[in-house]
Amino acid sequence: MDGDETMREAPTRRDTLKYGGALAAGAALAGCSELVGQEGDAGTETTGAESYSVSMEPMGTVAFDEVPERWAAYDGGYADMAIALGQADGLTGVGGADRYYTYVYDELPGVTVDRDVIEAYPEVRTREEFYELESDVHLYDPQMLVNWFDWSDEDVEEITSNVAPFVGNLIFRRSDEWHDYRYYTLYEAFEIVAEVFQQRERYEAFSELHTEFITSIQERLPPSDDRPDVFLTFEGTDEPKTFSPYRLDDAGTSKKQWRDLGIHDALAGTDTDNLSTTNRGELDYENLLEIDPEVILVRGHERKSATEFRDTVLDYMQSHPVGSELTAVRNGRVYRGGYLNQGPVHNLFLTERAAKQLFPDAFGDVTSDEQLFDRQEVADIVTGDN
Repeated sequence: MDGDETMREAPTRRDTLKYGGALAAGAALAGCSELVGQEGDAGTETTGAESYSVSMEPMGTVAFDEVPERWAAYDGGYADMAIALGQADGLTGVGGADRYYTYVYDELPGVTVDRDVIEAYPEVRTREEFYELESDVHLYDPQMLVNWFDWSDEDVEEITSNVAPFVGNLIFRRSDEWHDYRYYTLYEAFEIVAEVFQQRERYEAFSELHTEFITSIQERLPPSDDRPDVFLTFEGTDEPKTFSPYRLDDAGTSKKQWRDLGIHDALAGTDTDNLSTTNRGELDYENLLEIDPEVILVRGHERKSATEFRDTVLDYMQSHPVGSELTAVRNGRVYRGGYLNQGPVHNLFLTERAAKQLFPDAFGDVTSDEQLFDRQEVADIVTGDN
């Protein structure tokens, strides 16, 4: 009997939690199911005195007899949702630690995340790791595992039945052809994760704070005609020679701050496709010069400070014979482009940063000390002191 067969017959999940495994697994194989809730709600249904169910595509309805304590998340967006809901102690691992930026929590008094746990399990993507970690819920889109990491639907069913269910939906972009089921906004997904952990009060506090924050930002924005044309790209090297483009009209959560700020996409009206797993097209400096954006946002440098970014990436672009002709480069308006995966806490910081990058006259530049939201208020929600 090989190791895989042994693992299938001797699952290590804790038996104290019983889930609607067959129901959830069936939904995963079907690829879609009916939502219990209406558009914009958490899709949650109470099934008994202590049990409850949560609905999210592609898994459909997942039943819980107890509130999950241990959890793993594929990306920083879903991990950040759980942290925002006060669940830091239950983290068992993440699927992509390189894109989970925890340094933002350093600005929130009393909010901490155990980096040792993350570094011990930074790429939770195999069945063996799911068995080893014994999480109570997996904040993963299972079809992402199928399409990116060669899982089968049977593998998803196995882990759902033997370990714990999946609740998640790949929402950071909307350009993957295999994602043919419903998407969610950041706060729609956050609401569902809040129902998983039965943290409605924390979710509502975040939702109210977020609405007030975005409203306060938008009230200070200049008229639309005075907002810049922006080019968002990925290029992870310090000496960029080509650029992978993102279209800002993609409604994924990774571009939420730019939509909220009402900026203009420099690629609007062009036939340039959005970056995705199936599109890796790149633009060189000559292509960029034809577009000549007023602002360039470069993803792939979130471990750098604003100063470090300017001293490396911008400095190289300013010395490039063609790059130096770009309006954004001449004016020094080339900035870090924000995270690919963002949750509610990340989004507050990224929106504040974006407002300062794009509208320094209204909000102060990125070096100013003005804070556009109250760190203590956020920390109080996370720690339960609000």
